[in-house]
Amino acid sequence: MKNIAIIFSVLCIQLWNAQNVYLSKVEKTSDNADKFLYKKDNAENEAIYLGEAEVQGFSKDDATVFSLVYKKAKEIGANTFVIKPFENIDGSPQAFNPSNYKIALYYTPKEKLKILDGSLYIFASSEKDQKINVNKKDYTITPRSFLKFKIVPGEVYTISTRKLLGSTVKVQPKTNDDNLYFQISSLKIKPDTSGVGGLNLKSGDVIGLEKSFAEFLSAIYTEKTP
Repeated sequence: MKNIAIIFSVLCIQLWNAQNVYLSKVEKTSDNADKFLYKKDNAENEAIYLGEAEVQGFSKDDATVFSLVYKKAKEIGANTFVIKPFENIDGSPQAFNPSNYKIALYYTPKEKLKILDGSLYIFASSEKDQKINVNKKDYTITPRSFLKFKIVPGEVYTISTRKLLGSTVKVQPKTNDDNLYFQISSLKIKPDTSGVGGLNLKSGDVIGLEKSFAEFLSAIYTEKTP
């Protein structure tokens, strides 16, 4: 009976964390071959609405969630998206719920894509508060949030987890024609592959993010003022 109870508990946890992404509406399809999926500028009115995807269930693995969303978007040829909030009875938008939300999917001509504002984005992980240092100033990033800094071309930006076993990254953007995206990962423990044996501990990494995934995170995470 004890083993059955344990198995049942594990199954309940898996179901609780299960994530499902499906196309809930398809109005049109596009045959474009764009590989990216960017956040749509709300002011852009030449984008073509294609349909809608819905995310059900919470998951801490945002990379996997994005992969599922990306696949659904590409099924109908979408290259841009907007998070679409559910509405209250009076028509007002509900607060974003990471366990259940809708994503409006569009095709936007490349020449109509928004001009980037030249910013440095630093995302937290989805699990716990993390302390970082940017250009000798300390910040704490709460779970599922991000900081955004305006880029000054030519200036060196040093991002550090400020711990003995942490990571430090330095970048020097030459222009403000593009954004920079990084995520601070949490504590890692992995086997020692040096041949000595034991474990390697890592107090945090600064990881560069691909733009499509970063723009997805900026849509489902909360921006905090540095």
